[in-house]
Amino acid sequence: MSISGLIGRKIGMLNYFTSTGQEISCTAVEVGPCFCVDIRTKEKNGYTSVLIGFEQKKEKRTIKPQLGYFKKRGLYPFKKLNEFQILDEKAQIKIGDKFIAQDIFKEGMFIDATGFTKGRGFAGVVKRWRFEGGPATHGQSDRQRHPGSLGRHGSNSRDVPKGKKMAGHYGDEKVTIQNLQVVKVLQEQNSIIVCGAVPGANGNYVIINRSVKLKDKILPIGEQVKEKQESKSKPVARSASK
Repeated sequence: MSISGLIGRKIGMLNYFTSTGQEISCTAVEVGPCFCVDIRTKEKNGYTSVLIGFEQKKEKRTIKPQLGYFKKRGLYPFKKLNEFQILDEKAQIKIGDKFIAQDIFKEGMFIDATGFTKGRGFAGVVKRWRFEGGPATHGQSDRQRHPGSLGRHGSNSRDVPKGKKMAGHYGDEKVTIQNLQVVKVLQEQNSIIVCGAVPGANGNYVIINRSVKLKDKILPIGEQVKEKQESKSKPVARSASK
């Protein structure tokens, strides 16, 4: 594993059955093929990383500065670019090198998936912040889903405080889901099956990185799900009231 991750595209969700018959909700992600576009070095950039490109882009849809950048390196334009950490300093990575799913990911390892959530447009407080809303009876006419009073009084009543939960744009936010286990690596389809949900709609780009917390830890498939289910089923001890 020479670099920390790759760029992929979310395919959709499915049910996966382990060898013991355990059913797991999983997400299929098409990962790569990705290509090395540029290499960041300590001498030139102050840090070491590799710039990875995913999915070919038409030249007529690429602005000239970017087109010249790619042609200088002997590559065609890419739709998605992202930097990844170089884990093996001895690895001889060159511009134009190809990376596929089986080069980076192994079954049982853990990854962090980063993507943009589904955009839901302008939403009210009930949908956006799960407000309870007003009473449905006793003279209710048109305020059932309104936010109600903003709670401002005195000298500060002129404006609304920053961060106040109100109606507004909902979704389309960058979110990272950590510690998702790789259940299966499909070499022919160049895809991976990940245990759990990955942010974004089907067809969206997803950045798949090695887990920051668990790193190189590998567990049997379904072991993490089993541990979570057992922890939930355990009764919570409560201290006796004095």
